[in-house]
Amino acid sequence: MRSLLILAFPLLLYGQTPADIQSILQRLDKLEKENQSLKAEVQELRARIGEPENATVPPVVERVEIAEKRIDEVAQTKVEASQKFPIKLTGMALFNLFYNTRHSNGLDDPILAGLNGTRAASGATFRQSIVGLEYTGASTFFGGKIGGSLFMDFYDGLVIGSTQPLRLRTANIHLDWQTRTLSVGYEKAIFNPRTPNSYMTVGVGPLWDSGNLWRWQPQIKFEQRIQAGDSTKFTAQVGVLQTTESAGVAPSLASITTDRRPSLEGRFEIDQRLWRDHRLAFAPGFHVSTTHVGGVSIPSHIFSMDWLVNPFASLELSGAFFSGINVAHLGGLRQGVVPGPNGIPIGVHAQGGWVQASYPLMKRLTANAFAGTEDSRNSQLSRGGIGRNLSGGGNLMFRIAPNVIVSLETMQWRTTYIGLGTRLNNRYDLALVYLF
Repeated sequence: MRSLLILAFPLLLYGQTPADIQSILQRLDKLEKENQSLKAEVQELRARIGEPENATVPPVVERVEIAEKRIDEVAQTKVEASQKFPIKLTGMALFNLFYNTRHSNGLDDPILAGLNGTRAASGATFRQSIVGLEYTGASTFFGGKIGGSLFMDFYDGLVIGSTQPLRLRTANIHLDWQTRTLSVGYEKAIFNPRTPNSYMTVGVGPLWDSGNLWRWQPQIKFEQRIQAGDSTKFTAQVGVLQTTESAGVAPSLASITTDRRPSLEGRFEIDQRLWRDHRLAFAPGFHVSTTHVGGVSIPSHIFSMDWLVNPFASLELSGAFFSGINVAHLGGLRQGVVPGPNGIPIGVHAQGGWVQASYPLMKRLTANAFAGTEDSRNSQLSRGGIGRNLSGGGNLMFRIAPNVIVSLETMQWRTTYIGLGTRLNNRYDLALVYLF
């Protein structure tokens, strides 16, 4: 190209003014510089991929053979559904090395500070690892698309030693249209979908008994999405959820409690994009059900509010709040229903919530700080009952590879027992996470 320009250069100069000649020379100089820059970029790219400068493109036959070999390799390792629809294997291998102080009462995963400090607990485990499947199916009536997920883990309770090797965590099958979704699943309560960031507490919800009503329950849910302009979205969710009542009553009442009851739940979110990466989302919600203990019907009513705010481009603030009566069967303190002064069961009023701040300190390092509390009405509890459970902690998550994370986390619980004072318990955890 450069040789042709040189040969044609005399013809270009013929009949040109000095100003025209100077302009042509400048354009030729610019083209030469762009050519050199492009050549340097090609050489740099070849150096990155380890290709020599004189490399040539393989012949078509060779490229076809390479492609066929790669297809065979994928065929040997892929996960294939019997109905020939796409399915993806996902999850994480999670290793935890932990230490709990003596008010953990020997539990591997304490959720509060025990009344009588007995012994510390330490160890290492893989049992919070998660294996999941995400699947999609064909289109159905009115253009809907079927999909879903199934997640399991190896968690066997607050102390290692159960005979349950594999446990269902969450699952759902959903039918999606452009602006609405109908789903059935085993998931967290509709009114409280958010959760703190933690690799220390995965087998149970982070901040369990400290403001996070996390319990997974069977449910049917309908969601409607409305886009209002380019920056505002409204999402309404309503559904019927099956509660596990025995998880929320005093032990003395468990034998006369109807274990499963239907509930009505809802959540209504407004998500506003402010500018650039700034976002404000908040959602009020509710839960309504009734607990049957013997011949007594006890209401379970909850009002909730959850939020997510990005006041700055990198800082994320999130959390949730609830207030109501008889909340324990959704993942709160186990004192939702207790015997009253005259022996008749009553529902305990409680309120609580949690907050979290998340900030990337560096490109690969993120800091999370969180705290939560659940506060019960003391006048409805007897001596030794839990008046308040407060916990707080934080973690540093360092991504040492695109799918490998090291997390250093600590947590402290402050549990107040009516008439007996406050107890403290600390936990320290080092987690290694391999995402797949």
